[in-house]
Amino acid sequence: MPITAEYAADIVTWRYSVPYDCYDMTGIAPDFLIDPTSGFYALVDDSGLIGFRPFGPDGRVPGGVYDSSALDTGGGLRPEITGRGLGGEAISTGLAFGGRQFAPPAFRMTIAAFNVRAQRVVQLLGFEAVGRFAASTDGRDYDIFTRPA
Repeated sequence: MPITAEYAADIVTWRYSVPYDCYDMTGIAPDFLIDPTSGFYALVDDSGLIGFRPFGPDGRVPGGVYDSSALDTGGGLRPEITGRGLGGEAISTGLAFGGRQFAPPAFRMTIAAFNVRAQRVVQLLGFEAVGRFAASTDGRDYDIFTRPA
């Protein structure tokens, strides 16, 4: 669903433990997240906001080489629920929504190289690694994965 002002204000306070802190949304203005052109959507369940999914350029990491052959997507779960096996369902839900909303030929995800649990999840969902690069922001290595929609 679209991100509300309340959801956006919550998301920008999320802090992840090291080394996952590269996923913190610090410095992001809540107004940016609620702007429809930003491509961010809220991931909710019966308990409320549990995560977010961006589609388009905001699913990219600075320093990577991207083209129009796939729709970029990323996302995050509320920090206190990470590592509990919810990633597959969260990503699958986002991909189903992205497929209906944007009808892309393929999806692309960029994941920090150290984040083996996220990489394992996307590989189980049919993504294949297609490249690695160092982010221009912090020099960390990131892997790019794609799969047909």
